[in-house]
Amino acid sequence: MKQVYFLFFLLFITAISFSQNTSAFQDGEWFKFKMSYSGFLKAGNATLSVNEKMYKGRPVYHVVGKGWTTGAIRWFFKVDDRYETYIDRETNLPTRFIRKIDEGGHTKDIEIEFDHQRRIAQVENKKHKTLKSYPTEKDVQDMVSAFYYLRNNYDTKNLREGDMVSLNMFFDEENYNFKLKFLGRELLETKFGKVRTMKFRPYVMAGRVFKEQESLTMWVSEDENKMPLMVRADLAVGSLQAELEAFKGLKHQFKIEFQN
Repeated sequence: MKQVYFLFFLLFITAISFSQNTSAFQDGEWFKFKMSYSGFLKAGNATLSVNEKMYKGRPVYHVVGKGWTTGAIRWFFKVDDRYETYIDRETNLPTRFIRKIDEGGHTKDIEIEFDHQRRIAQVENKKHKTLKSYPTEKDVQDMVSAFYYLRNNYDTKNLREGDMVSLNMFFDEENYNFKLKFLGRELLETKFGKVRTMKFRPYVMAGRVFKEQESLTMWVSEDENKMPLMVRADLAVGSLQAELEAFKGLKHQFKIEFQN
């Protein structure tokens, strides 16, 4: 399962939500997800938290994403991943991104500073003690800030089945054009009850990890929160699923059609 957990978590937090010209989140928002492998074996947990801070004299949202393996899987494949982004609250663009991971001994420790005016990303690789600059696309996002940007900047009311959304992203040392397909609306059974959701499919790289480009499916609440509720991935070996297990600090009411 090397890097499977990391890749799934990456895609999960990157490309989920859309909003309708109103802020979908606030200071203190927190999500916790339960990860399971092949439908029955618990693989681990993931969390996302938002806090308001100041960074270089400007107000930002400091978002922290964590992922870790638990139980039996941790005995033979230990994962401890941490991602951070600092999002300018006026421009909705990232100013700083941190990726610090340990996946079965595979480690990375990278910090990125974004200069959107000059369209440059300065990448510090602390593990290899290097500092390099790379050109970026206009209004580029990192893999965590993209999630929050989409929640606040896309109108979902007019989405039709088959519609595509694309986004400029910078990951490690490369620019990447992320694409997401809208699959329709669905009433989803969750631990909280039945919830009206929007269903999406990001296009991923087929190969060693994912069976094909359309291996990942995700469900997002169709209320003003645009909460990620569930993600399923068909992997080259087995499958992986994430379900929202707990939350707090929502800005809007969580709409449940039928409670359990």
